[in-house]
Amino acid sequence: MDGTEQNPKVNSEIKAFYFFELALRLCVIPLTLASLVVMTSNNQTSDMYGTVKYNNLTGFKYLVSINVISGVYSLGSIFISKSRCFKMYDWVLFVLDQLTTYLMVTSGSAVSEILYLAEKGNREVSWSEVCSYFGSFCKKTKVSLGLHFVALVCFIVLSLISAFRLFSKFDAPSISLSDKEENGEKIVE
Repeated sequence: MDGTEQNPKVNSEIKAFYFFELALRLCVIPLTLASLVVMTSNNQTSDMYGTVKYNNLTGFKYLVSINVISGVYSLGSIFISKSRCFKMYDWVLFVLDQLTTYLMVTSGSAVSEILYLAEKGNREVSWSEVCSYFGSFCKKTKVSLGLHFVALVCFIVLSLISAFRLFSKFDAPSISLSDKEENGEKIVE
């Protein structure tokens, strides 16, 4: 091979890698949408304590917002990766995948903390648990949070893929002879 020909095995591996990335991006859309629908339809009324809705708690509204952002970005990133119109395509996807992953971590953590307090309470500050009164609400919140975390796992893998794709274009740093001499290494020729 003179370097201009493509190895068919490498080419098929690249296509499989791209297919896996596309499948993950497609999986995120229904997961975030399902998490969004479950959370936004989540409300329950108790004779003793009134009605609780998802929009009563800022953390739940944050989760819904991040699910919208993640789903829309995932759909947009499919079109970006197909068009290749961006010169900095790999950098753009790398940064946006990382940003979306971090946003999903923060929103999932916020709702996890709220759910923990709703289930366990906090006796030190006189907060009692409320899931025994709003059991259906807590169960739907768990479902929404579970779907959100599955989408998060997809984005973690997508972040690794975009990092690999971006940084595999660069050669490893080379060590010059003067660097080896400064470190006291023996130079074998």
